[in-house]
Amino acid sequence: MSGRLFIVATPIGNLEDLTPRARQTLADVDLVAAEDTRHTGRLLSHIGVKTRLLALHDHNEEQRVSEVMAVLESGQSVALVSDAGTPLVSDPGYRLVRAAHASGIAVSPIPGPSAVTAALSVAGLPTDRFCFEGFLPARNAARRGVLDQLRRETRTLVFYESVHRIAEVLGDLCDSFGDDRPAFVGRELTKMHEQCVQGTLGSLRDKVADKSIVGKGEFVVVVAGSDEAVESSLDIDRLLEALSDRLSAKDAARVAAEATGGKRNDLYRRLLLIRKE
Repeated sequence: MSGRLFIVATPIGNLEDLTPRARQTLADVDLVAAEDTRHTGRLLSHIGVKTRLLALHDHNEEQRVSEVMAVLESGQSVALVSDAGTPLVSDPGYRLVRAAHASGIAVSPIPGPSAVTAALSVAGLPTDRFCFEGFLPARNAARRGVLDQLRRETRTLVFYESVHRIAEVLGDLCDSFGDDRPAFVGRELTKMHEQCVQGTLGSLRDKVADKSIVGKGEFVVVVAGSDEAVESSLDIDRLLEALSDRLSAKDAARVAAEATGGKRNDLYRRLLLIRKE
């Protein structure tokens, strides 16, 4: 009989956040496939577990899948963990999980900590619909291109970012989304020096610049979605231009607001800008 693959969420900072079920699973399995065996080794030592470890990370996952699959197919069980949080959420493991499903191996989640849900729970922004974008591209041009594509996204956006790029990313977010867009920065979530700061993108950028938000640790950035309720197939500028040929600016903005669901005052200002240009 084949074994079972467990996808085990581990703490994102505070080791006491490891669930009892996760603790028991890590003790019971025959092998723990870990993103960093040294990091996971410290966690296992903390909970008094001596399960065998095997490194499985971005650079060796393709080669290690067959080795882990052989363990599973022999009837033994394996736990997959990342350095922190829920595996596969901006962490390795996709190839292994896909191979397990393809071979009929049972795959079970052991849910627990996740930086995405932790940040959303305290951000004070809408959470009924959100999209997770992970880490933005490191190169400036590529990052700005992605942000320009997301500018009109109406769902709340969640990003991961490193201390080395947080200032640049917040600056680019301001350029693409505007300084006034509501947002949240979570730094070192669940750790001793945790910071949870809500404000506008502009104010958060300034807080990072003046060190009110300390430039150390790991960051989660949550950004409110756009309130521009404009269908992608509709060119709002062309609509405003066509209406303004027949109506006053005030009436053109009113009709455009009714047609698109946008805000009348925003559309009015946009029309004035179009006329000025």
